[in-house]
Amino acid sequence: MQRELRMVRSQHDDPDIPVSVTANDLDRVARNELKTLTTDNAERVARHLAMAAMLIDDDPELAHQHALSAARRAGRIGVVRETLAITAYETGDYALALRELRTHRRITGSNDQLPLMVDSERGVGRPERALELGRSVDRATLSPSVRVALSIAMSGARLDLGQPELALAELQVPELDPHRAFEWSPELFAAQAEVLEELKRADEASVWRKRAEVASAALAERSGEYEAETVEVFEILEVDDEEDSAVEPTEADDNRGAELDDDVLLDDATDIDGAGDDAADNDMIEEDSTTAESTTDEETLYDATAGQEK
Repeated sequence: MQRELRMVRSQHDDPDIPVSVTANDLDRVARNELKTLTTDNAERVARHLAMAAMLIDDDPELAHQHALSAARRAGRIGVVRETLAITAYETGDYALALRELRTHRRITGSNDQLPLMVDSERGVGRPERALELGRSVDRATLSPSVRVALSIAMSGARLDLGQPELALAELQVPELDPHRAFEWSPELFAAQAEVLEELKRADEASVWRKRAEVASAALAERSGEYEAETVEVFEILEVDDEEDSAVEPTEADDNRGAELDDDVLLDDATDIDGAGDDAADNDMIEEDSTTAESTTDEETLYDATAGQEK
């Protein structure tokens, strides 16, 4: 006897959207992904996604509610599932984040959120699985920012397993350049400092922590932001009082990053050398009828609000 499939989910009320928020507040690339929806539905989904982006830092719970509302209207759109995953991660629901990231990866074929998948595996208490997942992709195929984020997540998994030496090795990537500041440098330098502290190498940890602060300051100064705070950071570092001992951003393009002065950053205490898919879920969320596809009775229906498979 053929089973009847039905969507199982708990009650969800759409959060309010200020009239001032429009679809144009959503990133253009993300808006392009919504073109398969009806005009009215695309407008509504875009506004919910825009609200999620606006709220993610200050109110991740409310951002997650907006992401849920978007997912119920456009569950087969990659950016929608990605947003739902990120907001779930920020609220501490790592199981839901992992499930949605798997779906996003299946829909888009992209590995850009692999670091968040690895970190979500850590969040649900599976550091060994996190390492396995991180090793499943050739890092040479990843962009520098994704590769750095993956290294940091892998290092964290090593720390979870009580393997600080291997955690340090995970961070030894070409992007660990103490002389230039890129968008990923502050977090990468801070991760290096954390592992060195775990290894009881306090002096080296202090150097890398200062490098993280200086990299942040250099990037902020280069973009013309937070000039007062930048000066304060330099003062806190208590570097030599020579005129040239400040960080001066270069006029080079973004691919070169901001140059960091050795006088500010000091020298390394030692020369550190280091070594070095899941099957997709079939979970679906109710979506716009114009993009819906028929399902079979073997398909698993997923309730994103409850976080359980039905």
